[in-house]
Amino acid sequence: MANTAQAKKRVRQTAKQRERNFGLRSRLRTAIKGIRKAIATGDKGQAEATFRKSVSTIDSIADKGIIHKNKASRHKSRLSSAIKAMG
Repeated sequence: MANTAQAKKRVRQTAKQRERNFGLRSRLRTAIKGIRKAIATGDKGQAEATFRKSVSTIDSIADKGIIHKNKASRHKSRLSSAIKAMG
């Protein structure tokens, strides 16, 4: 348990930050699932529209440091490839 005032404050700050990060990570996963669901239905137009909306979400979460920029790039690249492969 934290003994000093500084350590107690860090515990409070960390808990707040953890909750915020958890919500953002959840938003990221939801965006990716939405694109995958659109790809699974086979509607290329809907998949592209969903992808365009989700790219900004993925980028903003990477900018905040929740995930690494390379991981964001990898997600976007693989999803884009899957949409292009739809024919």
